[in-house]
Amino acid sequence: MSRDVFDEITKLVTEQRNPATEQIDTRSSREIVGLINAEDHKVAPVVKGELDHVARAVDIVVQAFRSGGRLIYVGAGTSGRLGVLDASECPPTFGTDPEMVQGIIAGGYGALVTAVEGSEDLAENGARDLKERNLTARDVVCGLAASRRTPYVLAAVEYARQTGCKTLYITCTPREEINFPVDVAICPVVGPEVVMGSTRMKSGTAQKLVCNMITTAAMIRLGKVYGNMMVDLQMNSKKLQERSKRVVMMVTGVDYEEAARILQRCGGHVKTAIVMILAGVEADEARERLRRSDGFVRGAIEGAQT
Repeated sequence: MSRDVFDEITKLVTEQRNPATEQIDTRSSREIVGLINAEDHKVAPVVKGELDHVARAVDIVVQAFRSGGRLIYVGAGTSGRLGVLDASECPPTFGTDPEMVQGIIAGGYGALVTAVEGSEDLAENGARDLKERNLTARDVVCGLAASRRTPYVLAAVEYARQTGCKTLYITCTPREEINFPVDVAICPVVGPEVVMGSTRMKSGTAQKLVCNMITTAAMIRLGKVYGNMMVDLQMNSKKLQERSKRVVMMVTGVDYEEAARILQRCGGHVKTAIVMILAGVEADEARERLRRSDGFVRGAIEGAQT
């Protein structure tokens, strides 16, 4: 069995040796960071080649959200941490319920800060951890595995399919090597790492870019952005309080004091404040307009003109 795993791993793109950095241990600090930067420059163009697949994933996630479903990332090691990171940033950025986008990492939350060796090999835990989230067919499960082969992640995705979920898979190995069923595979093949097998580097960067795109695009499609500004953010820090005021000022043209006053009247909800000002209505009417427009600020404002 061990020999089979060895043979499988040695064939992975993510485990190959990078000819451009074979002498990196002989270079100066400036030369080392130059080599790393040169490899990093390869990531964005590779991700660009996967945009059609990313867009399909976004459509699936949007449909799930509109049906009351969730997006659940599942990964191990760096990949798992990236999923948890993306999920944790959605509530403060877009005002979402923490349940809406979730991240599961092999080994549990302790694995976020300390490596839990061997947790990625425990396939049975992949299904178990999803069962604990009360998975339903309305949810979307996104596997994250740079190498494609992570047993924990594969088992989780298989359980999700059995439950009736749509499934996504983000990996840095070629699409033709995806030998299991998923609805959308996103495969930014960034090539061998600067340090052989260190997939926290280019592979991690590629996965982070894709996760960012999926959740950001989905939230835009749900009306949580007006223009290119966050309008569903939560005022739970000084920075976000001031950002909220600035957004209201930029959209509506009111001054600082008026933005602060309107935000206070509507409980700090930026969308509501914008509609109140631009549609000339009170908070309750602004909220009702937003409800009728499915949360889209433009639709809520235009309602004042019809």
